[in-house]
Amino acid sequence: MPLVAVIVLLVAGVAYLAFNLSKQQKANQEMQELANLDKKEMENEYEQFARQYSEMKTQINNDSIVAQLTQEQMRTQQLLEELKQVKASDAREIARLKKELATVRAVLRTYVLEIDSLNRLNENLTAENNRVKGQYAEATRQIEGLNSERASLSQKVAIAAQLDATGINMIIKKKNGKEAKKIKDCKSIQVDFTVAKNVTASNGIRTFYVRITTPSGGVLGGGGSFQYENRTLECSMKKSVEYSGEAITLATYRQVSEFLEAGTYTVSIFADGNMIGSRTFSFK
Repeated sequence: MPLVAVIVLLVAGVAYLAFNLSKQQKANQEMQELANLDKKEMENEYEQFARQYSEMKTQINNDSIVAQLTQEQMRTQQLLEELKQVKASDAREIARLKKELATVRAVLRTYVLEIDSLNRLNENLTAENNRVKGQYAEATRQIEGLNSERASLSQKVAIAAQLDATGINMIIKKKNGKEAKKIKDCKSIQVDFTVAKNVTASNGIRTFYVRITTPSGGVLGGGGSFQYENRTLECSMKKSVEYSGEAITLATYRQVSEFLEAGTYTVSIFADGNMIGSRTFSFK
């Protein structure tokens, strides 16, 4: 082979390797940015929950409940410190602290409802006492105070109303619809998940977005886009259903026409502008 031809082939090979390296670096950077955003959102939620525990302690005269709120506040702050020390790339620790965050949110939701119930009862007793005594001016002042507290609690209920996706499962299937053992045989993908019961969440039509990230950092697109953290993200599939506050199990599907590489895939579920669940799957 002439020397010139060999040089041309070598230059083309180097250019091809440089292009693939640049593409991989960009994909890794985007995946790291998303991981950093996810970690920052978790830190913000932990901080907000810790502040809410502090606020709620000033709104109730019950030593037993105040002690419980103090304990949960300390636990939330401890988890926040653990999260701050964890790198966004530490998937195992991030997953553990995300699970802990869901538990903190559920506990906070319970206390919000309990304190709201106690305040409503206190309001009724106060109103009845004031009617008996005829102290209308005092009754008006207390009712206004309770309305202010109720407005504050309503804001906390909105946070507690964030949905949680559990039991996330990714199944790869062959052309005949049977489950595939190797990713190279995959012709369709099924993602199942359960939206947990949440009595504080509003009822109505909800759209759930499923985003699948490949081992190389790319995204299996084709499902449209959605807004998250002031960004527009591409999703793999989506589903809109009527949500009534009760637990509901959903299944989403996507046909596969592109080549899928072996490795670890990340499935993330989004709804109402929040990431409500995430899980990784490895395929040979």
